[in-house]
Amino acid sequence: METSITIKIVLGLLALLVVVRLLGKKELSQITPIDFIYLLVLGGLLEESVYDDLVTVWEVLYAIALWAVLVLVLEMLVRKFEKLRPVLKGEPSIIIKNGTFDIKEIKKNKLEAEQLRTLLRQQGVFSVNEVKYAILEPGGQLSIMKTESSSAATAGMLNIEPAPSSFSHLLIDEGKIENHVLKNIGKDKTWLIQELAKLGYHDIEHIFYAEWSEEHGFIVQLDE
Repeated sequence: METSITIKIVLGLLALLVVVRLLGKKELSQITPIDFIYLLVLGGLLEESVYDDLVTVWEVLYAIALWAVLVLVLEMLVRKFEKLRPVLKGEPSIIIKNGTFDIKEIKKNKLEAEQLRTLLRQQGVFSVNEVKYAILEPGGQLSIMKTESSSAATAGMLNIEPAPSSFSHLLIDEGKIENHVLKNIGKDKTWLIQELAKLGYHDIEHIFYAEWSEEHGFIVQLDE
């Protein structure tokens, strides 16, 4: 039994190396969802077979070989037929254009405002005012191009006292007031409604996104 387990584990290691090589020289952060599925299913096959006495070494070898061939075929199809790439590998999505949210793309990728803000903070960006373009990559990473100057207001957005950088707070997310955030910054709903009314925004439900910073005021974008 020990010999069988040893052989299965060795074969499993070799199979993982082969599949990783088939995927090409990618960093872990560059692996697409389907690449992850390759490895996940292969890991499941090995996990189920290593300690199962009813599964022979040859059956493990066959399963690994078949899986490796399927991976290789899919990779070749993606390279040969460009239209398959978005279906199997995914494609980048521009979610911020010229400083304005592409709401349709955000909803298509099921991305919430706070998730987006988290991705931006990981890039050292604490306000959408600093972003000219943001692209959500197939692997879930966010690539950004910062604005050369944050003094220009973009269509559909209003920036009070623009500045290169500021720590902002998300006060309205898809028409809903973030009351816990207001409480954290020592404000209330009445203050928010009054301040937005001064800027010409009277219907909270039509606001897709509103952030505020003490230094630079509001950035507001209406829902499409």
